[in-house]
Amino acid sequence: MRVLFLENHPMWIYGLPNGFRDAGHQVKVSGPLTRNKLPRLIAHFRPHLIITMGWTDEHDPHKQKWIRRYVGRSGIPHVYWATEDPTHHDTFTLPYVKAVKPNFVFTICRDMVKKYEKMGIPAAHSDFGYHRNVHRCGREQARFRSNIAVVANGYSRILKEYPRHYRIKSLSNLIRPLVKRKIRVDFWGKQWEDIKPILGVQIPAKWIHGYLPYQDAYKAYNSAKIIIGPQNQLKQVTQRTYEILGSGGFLLTSDTPEIRRLFKPGKHLVVTRSPQETVRLVRYYLKHPDKREQIRKAGIKAVAKHSYKHRAIRMILELKKRSILK
Repeated sequence: MRVLFLENHPMWIYGLPNGFRDAGHQVKVSGPLTRNKLPRLIAHFRPHLIITMGWTDEHDPHKQKWIRRYVGRSGIPHVYWATEDPTHHDTFTLPYVKAVKPNFVFTICRDMVKKYEKMGIPAAHSDFGYHRNVHRCGREQARFRSNIAVVANGYSRILKEYPRHYRIKSLSNLIRPLVKRKIRVDFWGKQWEDIKPILGVQIPAKWIHGYLPYQDAYKAYNSAKIIIGPQNQLKQVTQRTYEILGSGGFLLTSDTPEIRRLFKPGKHLVVTRSPQETVRLVRYYLKHPDKREQIRKAGIKAVAKHSYKHRAIRMILELKKRSILK
């Protein structure tokens, strides 16, 4: 089957598209969309399925009109993967779906499936995953060597708008107690210098290293003794959860129902419920590299079934089941 992805952002073009390739399909990634490029892509590649995903520059309002016009006219099934649910469901995802009118929506949030269906939009759940070409095990690199690392954005501006967001609690349990006790954490990502209004502590400037390209994240995961992975929701896990484990990282994250559904704490990763527990776990595992190694290796095995190849196969099965694809 020929599958066309209308996307250009590194966070998206190296994951699910590669999963479809692994599953045996012919895949083309559009790159930056233009008014003339889109109809040419459809005419020349002749896809059996068109997929859009996430929230990037390829979702600008004028590009939404092009997608609706040219994809709609083509009669080719169009699937949208809603990776911004539930946080930005009302502000972005729902307006996008209403404007573009895809034939089917996959959402990372289980609770949203019924909401889409009630609006007459066929939908199903499909979570994040990882791909071995991007997130893989490798040798420790001196530039990224650390005891504890975070590879994520602080989102200090967004979190001010969502004061009850679960990510704030996750950050407060995972990061605040370490910074408060001056236990060094190396941060790769944006907006950590402005996080004090959210966490009540100032991260030292020398701990913050700025944005790390998506394709290089695995280097930090390979080189830190402990990777801290904040969670955004109680009922779903972040994309980095899979990517850290797929890269062979030793993951310390929040204790949530979804983490426990997917993985076994203490065997595949380590979880915390409080600031005090975070400090205790960090001190313990820094002193016990043999225990870290045991959990790290088990995490690699446990995450294997969450590859994007598995996600692509399940998507196709669901689309055939729902008669979107023949």
